[in-house]
Amino acid sequence: MNLKDRRTVLLVVLISSFVTPFMSSSVNVALPAISKQFNLDAISLNWVAASYLLSTAIFLLPIGRIADIYGRAGIFTAGMIIFGISSLVAGIANSYFMLLGARIVQGIGSAFVFSTGVAMLSAAYKPEIRGKMLGISVAMVYIGLTAGPFLGGYLTQMFSWRGIFLLIAPFCLAGFILSLTLTKEDSSNMQKGSIDIIGSVIYALGLLFLIYGFSLLPKKGHLFILIGICSLVFFIFWEKKQQSPLFNLRFFTANRVFAFSNLAALINYSATFSSGFLISLYLQYIKGLSPDQAGLILVASPVIMAFIAPFSGRFSDSIDARILSSIGMTVLAAGLSMLIFLNNATPTAYIVTSLIIMGTGFGVFSSPNTNAIMGAVSRKDYGMASGMLATMRMVGQTMSMAVVMLIFSAILGRVEIMPEHFDLFLQALRACFILNTVICVFGIFASLARDKNLPLR
Repeated sequence: MNLKDRRTVLLVVLISSFVTPFMSSSVNVALPAISKQFNLDAISLNWVAASYLLSTAIFLLPIGRIADIYGRAGIFTAGMIIFGISSLVAGIANSYFMLLGARIVQGIGSAFVFSTGVAMLSAAYKPEIRGKMLGISVAMVYIGLTAGPFLGGYLTQMFSWRGIFLLIAPFCLAGFILSLTLTKEDSSNMQKGSIDIIGSVIYALGLLFLIYGFSLLPKKGHLFILIGICSLVFFIFWEKKQQSPLFNLRFFTANRVFAFSNLAALINYSATFSSGFLISLYLQYIKGLSPDQAGLILVASPVIMAFIAPFSGRFSDSIDARILSSIGMTVLAAGLSMLIFLNNATPTAYIVTSLIIMGTGFGVFSSPNTNAIMGAVSRKDYGMASGMLATMRMVGQTMSMAVVMLIFSAILGRVEIMPEHFDLFLQALRACFILNTVICVFGIFASLARDKNLPLR
């Protein structure tokens, strides 16, 4: 790949690394305004965030497999246009279900982008500087996370939540046009085989039933959860028998670094993703802040992430990722534990301090962990590894929101969050952070359990 192509790959991946986290973090700030417009209860409001995550998680594995066989650049290009069009539709949605449908399609577009971006970047640069490039990409993710609460809050306060979705379209158009200029990929880096359609359906149904069942608990949903678990177990057995599996278990059974690095990513996102959602609701409902004020506070964490991620990525080229990632996970757990004690009188400085500590932990963890995953496989498997990492991220985020749904259902119930429910809301909030902290502690042990990094390839 020539220098021009490498720079174009870096640029389009940076654009995608910005728009998708920007969308997630900005929508979190806008949720109270969306709830007010469509008169949503707490569980329906959760689905505005969770539907996007769930559809992304469902499509990541099959799209990653398609990209390995037919080429990543074309899949990435399609993803940018799907994400852009669905963002426009979400921006003009005149009903809750139209917004929900647009969010689902957004998730599909994200799956196209997530499953190919890191693979394209890893293939474009030599192993000696791959960690540095991945660190820059992760830094752009955190810039998106930083801009999301601030710009999202400002747009929601000054105009409408719709402006968040409409703002994304020009970025997607730019990414789409740039990706069209990429040179056709070398076929030697593509895999041969077929798409496991049956496995894809089983996997999708398993995730869908599992997450939907969580949203119905504690009174209902047990049957859906059971069907979901059984489907996912059957999916594992099905994949063992496939010549071209969607989910190649060989990488988990024979590659300890790959397996535990992915497990650490899954646990990390399961423990942390819902924090932005929960703190945004806390700041606006309990503290009475406007969306732009809440967004300004929420940027504390991603600003620190964006600053630290490039350095930790560069260090991971020479220092064992197991050490760096485990330190990051430990710091994350410390920051999360502080949020267990939120109440009506918690000072803003306390919340900002917790967010800064979490941002530090995430910045130290993410780039080295990503570098470890991509360094544990050969070049032709970059698409699979990228898709698997993205799947761990999105499944973790989806499970994080599913836990929120479960706790909110059990403590708060299907009610719109009003002043008379604030005490119950705080109970649910603290329960979420207790569980998230415990999950994060388990993540420390998962990170430590992997072997030292394999030689860079």
